[in-house]
Amino acid sequence: MEKQAITYELLHRDKNSGARRGVIHTPHGDIQTPIFMPVGTQATVKSLTPEELKEEVKAQIILSNTYHLYLRPGEKIVKEAGGLHSFMRWDRPILTDCGGFQVFSLSDLRTISEEGVEFKSHLDGSKHFFSPEKVMEIEEALGADIIMSFDECVGYPATYEYTKNSMERTTRWAIRCKKAHKNTEMQGLFGIIQGGFYEDLRKQSAEDLIKLDLPGYAIGGISVGEPKEEFLRILRYTAPLMPENKPRYLMGVGTPDYLIEAALAGIDMCDCVLPTRIARNGTALTSHGKVVVRNKTYEREFAPLDPECDCYTCKNYTRAYIRHLIKANEILGVRLLSIHNLRFLTKLMERVRIEIENDNLIEFKNEFYKKYGYTKE
Repeated sequence: MEKQAITYELLHRDKNSGARRGVIHTPHGDIQTPIFMPVGTQATVKSLTPEELKEEVKAQIILSNTYHLYLRPGEKIVKEAGGLHSFMRWDRPILTDCGGFQVFSLSDLRTISEEGVEFKSHLDGSKHFFSPEKVMEIEEALGADIIMSFDECVGYPATYEYTKNSMERTTRWAIRCKKAHKNTEMQGLFGIIQGGFYEDLRKQSAEDLIKLDLPGYAIGGISVGEPKEEFLRILRYTAPLMPENKPRYLMGVGTPDYLIEAALAGIDMCDCVLPTRIARNGTALTSHGKVVVRNKTYEREFAPLDPECDCYTCKNYTRAYIRHLIKANEILGVRLLSIHNLRFLTKLMERVRIEIENDNLIEFKNEFYKKYGYTKE
């Protein structure tokens, strides 16, 4: 039997919810799940070194983006450097997304056909073409442990007919990705379940993709601007349709409430640019809710961002100092906030894993929501 690059091991199931505690085995190490994955779009998690990600954030896996790395520096250069791990000096697991979301959200002009997508670069307007085969070629050159099949991410709202056609095309593209994917011993190809906000389409997408027997599966196309109740409805409907013996990945989710809800639904992996993006705007995630540290309120506050946090930033610096750095446009301010926000989410997921082992995640969610300032559903 052919060796699989990615395998999943279930350690414990929460008796009171769909939550599961597991381990994903990869060529570059094991990943304890459920997990939040920091996003390193252009082969870097903005402003942080790999050492900081390991030692301060305690990140187990990071993401990079196929679309951006294809445009610059180009996958051939990354391959010449020995692949992403060598190029960016990160020796733990990496996941590359397929670039589909960026093709559909960033490019000025795009033409979708059965063959693939023609699009204009957001950098210089030059024309490019992504087919499933081309995406596999790029992702294999980049050399991540987990690679995503090419899909179309449908916006919200979208008609039933458009969503159905798009979902069926995504399945056909996944079949082509599987055929084109060669390096199966070092890279695991994940399929992406689409179908918008229509349950029957989600069911059809999941059933068709599961027939391909891929190493893992993702839910795409939610958390795209819809109301929270719609997000929860589709998440809770789709997650149980996914194979129990393989990793389950929810794409593009990074707020504390959505991470906890994902875990409760049985999701293993989530990612989002949110923690570093809001850091650049002077905002911190804390155990008592968001703190917009650039506000004048914190000018003379000589306490850490979050007294309950164990990160480098909170152990060494005050809100007043970080506010000063942000107001003065000093790079250190963004770096310190990025370390804190990322650590806040990785620590939250460490706690989630413990609560699942104790069959206590629902209780923890209620306590966390109350403290953070979320209202119950």
